Amino acid sequence: MPMADVGANYGSPIVFLFFGGFVLALALEKVNLHKRIALTIINLTGTSPNRVILGFMIATAFMSMWISNTASTVVMLPIAMSVINLLIDDEDGFTKADKNFALSVMLGIAFAANAGGIATVIGTPPNSVLIGLLENEYNMEVSFAKWISFGLPFSVVLITIIYLVLVKFLFPCKGLVFGASSSVVSDELKKLGKLTLKERHVLIIFTVIVSLWIFRGLINSLLPNLKLSDTMISIFGAISLFAIPHNLSKGNFVLKWEDTKKLAWGILILFGGGLALAKGMSESGIVDVVANGISSANIGTLITASLLILLMLFMTELMSNVALTAVLVPVVAGIAIGLNIPILHLLIPVTIASSCAFMLPMATPPNAIVFASGFIKVHQMARAGIILNLISVALLILLFQFIMPLLF
Repeated sequence: MPMADVGANYGSPIVFLFFGGFVLALALEKVNLHKRIALTIINLTGTSPNRVILGFMIATAFMSMWISNTASTVVMLPIAMSVINLLIDDEDGFTKADKNFALSVMLGIAFAANAGGIATVIGTPPNSVLIGLLENEYNMEVSFAKWISFGLPFSVVLITIIYLVLVKFLFPCKGLVFGASSSVVSDELKKLGKLTLKERHVLIIFTVIVSLWIFRGLINSLLPNLKLSDTMISIFGAISLFAIPHNLSKGNFVLKWEDTKKLAWGILILFGGGLALAKGMSESGIVDVVANGISSANIGTLITASLLILLMLFMTELMSNVALTAVLVPVVAGIAIGLNIPILHLLIPVTIASSCAFMLPMATPPNAIVFASGFIKVHQMARAGIILNLISVALLILLFQFIMPLLF
């Protein structure tokens, strides 16, 4: 491929969609709004041990829909540690029920961070790698709203199963009673004080952007000349945070360009590289060879889909899910063509599988972060993870077989 053709992939609209999402996440983190949202959710869920675990999981998953799963986990960890330390310091010491609670909270946070990102296009990088490939190679668009229509229900079902597996079967904390967790959460909320002008400003922009993403189809049908795209909305949000002052008289802005030092530039380059690689595989004929090989092999569609989901899910335990998606997705597209099925039916479940890594500490940053807390042993994470991995495979096969044909 000529250098100009390779370079064009690094300026793909999908790279800018994620750039805008990163800037939005940067603003949420800068004004500490993500922490306030998380604490408010935990505060609302209740103070019994299982409800506290559920609160941590919902809060982490919600944040992971909009900011990186690493940042979501880093925010939740110190709050969870404060609650666990109350149990360590109480009169009866650190009992088995206390240990099970600590395990469920820590694993719940990590697994919810992984599963929460599935819900939105910008929630986790593999989703955007897929969207970019579809736009670049096949002129197919999956809008933000369309992705949420299957991503959010899948995420909710998976998080519900994770919660039940952890608290009902693997690490039940029966007989554990404490009310002090609510004081920890309310103390943390008091430290944040009232909603500041900056937080309100970011909250308004965040709400407007998410609303535009969700209702873009309706807006375009009412105003066809506007031709809004998810990328345009994303960049509009990013520019707003730099250009609209939250205090007009003092000329104060939420973000300054130096704040972008914290932006995940490496991920954006990785996106461009993944799209360039996909284009190269297409140009060189690898995808066609795979498609022809599969079509002549006469393997059952369901068996092939199941094997690909299994392959992606268990390989992502050992490899970067973004890099793996960038390499495997073009090949999977070729396999779908060879099987003579719509490529989205196969590509979406296989891509989602890359976010379902629950077994090993090195599989995802959230897994590594909670493992470093010292409350989890490798065999405990692996025991919970292998069960959840297999459940995820079953859910993804159901998604492929029954849900995808209804949606696409």
